Amino acid sequence: MLNRRSSIAVTALLAIMGPAFSQAPTGKVTVITSFSKDVTDPIKKAFEAANPGLTLEVQNRNTNAGVKFVEETKSNNQSDLFWASAPDAFEVLKDKKLLQAYKLKAQGIPEKVGAYPINDKDGYYFGFAASGYGIMWNERYAKANKLPEPKEWQDLAKPAFHDHVSIASPGRSGTTHLTIETILQGEGWDKGWATIKAMAGNFNHVAERSFGVPDAVNSGQVGVGIVIDFFAFSAQGAGFPVKFNYPSVTTVVPANVAIVANAPNKAGAEAFVEFLISPKGQEVLLDPKIRRLPVNPAIYAKAPKDFPNPFTDKRFQGMMVFNVDKSGDRTAIVDTLFDQTISFQLADLKAITKQLHELDGKLAKKANPKAKALGDEARALIGAMPVSEAQAAEKDLASAFTGKDAKTRRAEYEQKWAAFAKENYAKAKAKVEEALKAAN
Repeated sequence: MLNRRSSIAVTALLAIMGPAFSQAPTGKVTVITSFSKDVTDPIKKAFEAANPGLTLEVQNRNTNAGVKFVEETKSNNQSDLFWASAPDAFEVLKDKKLLQAYKLKAQGIPEKVGAYPINDKDGYYFGFAASGYGIMWNERYAKANKLPEPKEWQDLAKPAFHDHVSIASPGRSGTTHLTIETILQGEGWDKGWATIKAMAGNFNHVAERSFGVPDAVNSGQVGVGIVIDFFAFSAQGAGFPVKFNYPSVTTVVPANVAIVANAPNKAGAEAFVEFLISPKGQEVLLDPKIRRLPVNPAIYAKAPKDFPNPFTDKRFQGMMVFNVDKSGDRTAIVDTLFDQTISFQLADLKAITKQLHELDGKLAKKANPKAKALGDEARALIGAMPVSEAQAAEKDLASAFTGKDAKTRRAEYEQKWAAFAKENYAKAKAKVEEALKAAN
C-alpha cells in the first residue's frame, strides 16, 4: 500500500514538474542571416552558454538572397529564424506570410528608436539593435591623401574624393539599399539620384558585399566608405584608425530578428529572440567585434566612452522617418537602376566626373558663362533617370521584377535603362569636352 501511495505521489510530482521541464528547449536552431561571423560568432557563443540544450546553426546569405531562400523553401522549411538589418526585407516576408507571430516577453524596450518603431506592431519581427547610415573614413589615409573630413553626402562628390570612395551594391547588400533609399527619401527622387551619381563619379569600386567596404577602408585600400554605423564602431574597437559621421540626411532604424513560419524548432527560435533582447544578449552587442547600438536604453550605462546613444543623442531625434513600405515596394527597381546606371557603367561615369572636376578648377580661376552652362547641362544629363518616382511606384513595373514572366521583362528593362545611361553619359562627355575647350 505504501509503495502504491509513493508511486502515486511521484507520478503527481512529475505531472506538476513536467511543464517546467518542457519549457527548456533543446536541439538545433537554424538562422538565416546577412551578418558576418564577427557579429554572429560572439552571439552564438553567448546564446549557447545561456541555453545549454540548444545549438545555433548560422547560414550566411545576403539579405535579398536570404529572403528568396525562405520563400523558395517554404514548402519544406528547415529554417527557424531570419536575422538581418533591413526592415523592408521583414515586411516582404511578413506580407508573404512567411513569418510566425510571437508575443515578446522581454521588458524595458521603448516603442521607438528616433522616430521609428522598434518592433513590428503585429508581432512578426523584433528590433534587437539600432542602425544608422553614414560615412566611414580612414584617418591615416585621409592625412596622406589630404582629404578633408567628410560630413555630408555631397562632400563625397567633391574633387578631393575622386577614386577614394567605396560602396557596396544595394542589390547585394540590404544595408546599402537602405542607405540609397534614405537619400532618395530624404532628398527626393530626382535630387537624390543626382547626389548618388555625383558621389558615384568618385567611387573607387562597387563591392559585392557590404563588409567588403569597411575591410577596404580598414586596410587603407580606399579612404572612405558608405556604410552602416556598426562597421565603423567595430573597426574602432579593433584598433583601426577610422572615424564615422552621420550626414544630416540619414535615418536610424532597427535591425531585426523574426521566427520563420513553420519553424522546425519553434521553441528554440523563441529562446533565441528572447535572448537577443534580454539584458545579457543586449550586452553582447557592446563586444568590440560587434559594437551595435542596443535597443535597451539601460545597456548604455556599460557602453564605452563616446559610444552613440540613440535614446539621448539629439542627432538621432532629428533624423528623417524612413518609409519602409515605399522602400519595400520598389526595392528591386531601385537596386536595378543603381546597377544599370552606376555599377556597370562606373568607368564612364568616373571619366566624365574627372573631366567635370577639371572644368570646375578652370572656372574657379577664370569665369566663363558658356563653359559653366555646358558643365551644368552635362551634370543634368548624368543625373537624369530613365524612371520617375511615380513610374517606380506603378504596379505594372513592379510586376516586371516579381511576376511569373519577371526574368524576361526584367532583362528588357535592364537593357533599356543601361542604354539610357550610356547615351546620356556620351552626351555629357561631349558637353564637358566642349566646355573644357571654351574654358581654355
